[in-house]
Amino acid sequence: MLSSLFHHWERRLASVTKDRVVRPFDWGLDWIPVNGDAAPGPRVHRWIDEVMRDSAAFFDVPPTRAYQFNPPSPGFGEAGPAQGHASAKGEAGTLRFPSALTTPHPENNTVIARWFPAPGEPRVDAPGTRGRAVVVLPQWNAGVEGHVGLSRLLARFGVSVLRLSLPYHDARMPPELTRADYIVSANVARTVQVCRQAVLDARRAVAWLADQGYERIGILGTSLGSCLALLTAAHEPRIRAQALNHVSPYFADVVWRGLSTRHVREGLDGHIGLDELRDLWRPINPWSYLDRIRNTQTLLVYARYDLTFPVDLSQLLIREFGRLELPHEVAVLPCGHYSTGVAPFNFMDAYVLTRFLRKRL
Repeated sequence: MLSSLFHHWERRLASVTKDRVVRPFDWGLDWIPVNGDAAPGPRVHRWIDEVMRDSAAFFDVPPTRAYQFNPPSPGFGEAGPAQGHASAKGEAGTLRFPSALTTPHPENNTVIARWFPAPGEPRVDAPGTRGRAVVVLPQWNAGVEGHVGLSRLLARFGVSVLRLSLPYHDARMPPELTRADYIVSANVARTVQVCRQAVLDARRAVAWLADQGYERIGILGTSLGSCLALLTAAHEPRIRAQALNHVSPYFADVVWRGLSTRHVREGLDGHIGLDELRDLWRPINPWSYLDRIRNTQTLLVYARYDLTFPVDLSQLLIREFGRLELPHEVAVLPCGHYSTGVAPFNFMDAYVLTRFLRKRL
């Protein structure tokens, strides 16, 4: 009875969004290096095989010094905080830096991150002892205020937060989009490359935190952000702990079966099957990198009545963590995917995420 109730609620919450667009299938050859003159499918398969032979090189990010930190403009909060000092609302300013992956859309090539320092932390670029800090990756199609409340809560409890806007989200979205379709779509290679961009962006965010003097660094991701967070932790040795909020071992299976991605599945249908898609999206599968997170403390959160990240997928990943004896904790929310954002479940979720990161960092 509870399952039926939550599933009905999840479908109703999902139906609120009216701007989903079925985009045409595309192999995405313009998103990969030239690698011969074979048919599109074999060329993309060949590129994926090359990527998987050295994922460390694929997710390698060159350093940059082009970080620009701007305090909130006058009128923000009260009088506006000094450089790097938090306002009454907990936000100290915005960090911008160039993405390591250049895409055809200029708006998307500058990373935007909002800084929420814990009370008592030194100003940006000022000397002093630093505490704990976390990079936060919100969910797919999160708006500009997505996870800001969670960021403020973490900061209030002593964990500074750098909240990133994912590629093609909010201010990084080109004019032709109303949703962040280019990061998850029926364009096979583009999906891989834009998810890779998110990982490179997160690694540069971690590098900025390290430059500020933080050594106890973690990452938190929700839904799509949880997948990207694990990929980042697998390739970024400075990350000590990861809180993964809604989890799956396979990227393709969530798109194929999930409630939120039916329009993407519709674009894929008739062109590619699940097994082939799973193979092609290996570079963005959490399953591909579990051997790389043996030294990372992990929190795995899933919702008992989730229709977007099917529960059997979450449980499969948890069993694999156990089989590999990876250090991890599990939290099960008594709700669904969309209803996680509704009281009281959002408070439950925030509690387990905050408690874990405070303890593990």
